[in-house]
Amino acid sequence: MSTYDEGRAAAFDTGMRNRRAVLGDAHVDAAVAKQTPVTEKFQDFITRTAWGDVWNREGIDHTQRRLLTIAILTAVGNDGELDMHIRAALRAGVDSDLIGEVLLHTAVYAGVPNSNHGFKLLQSAVADLEGELP
Repeated sequence: MSTYDEGRAAAFDTGMRNRRAVLGDAHVDAAVAKQTPVTEKFQDFITRTAWGDVWNREGIDHTQRRLLTIAILTAVGNDGELDMHIRAALRAGVDSDLIGEVLLHTAVYAGVPNSNHGFKLLQSAVADLEGELP
């Protein structure tokens, strides 16, 4: 195995650890099970770059990265990813009030409709996960 390939493999392994830590084993296992020859290159890319590099950097801890991700996904209106990250943050022990503050702050800079929808997703996630949260 070349040094380049070893680096890619190491980034992938780190990425899978981070991906599982942030999103949970069930989500990652489901994503891996749905992987096809069409999607495998993309899955490899996001695992190595998003999860193996960006989520592994020093300077911002995972809670801060979770909150930034929620704010950005709210701002761009990416509902599916937003719901997933809200639920993952709640499962990791991020307080729903803190997530609400992020959504409120995002309303000022990215628009009330997107944040309003984010609050609806947060409320649904809190209700769905009641009793499961740390």
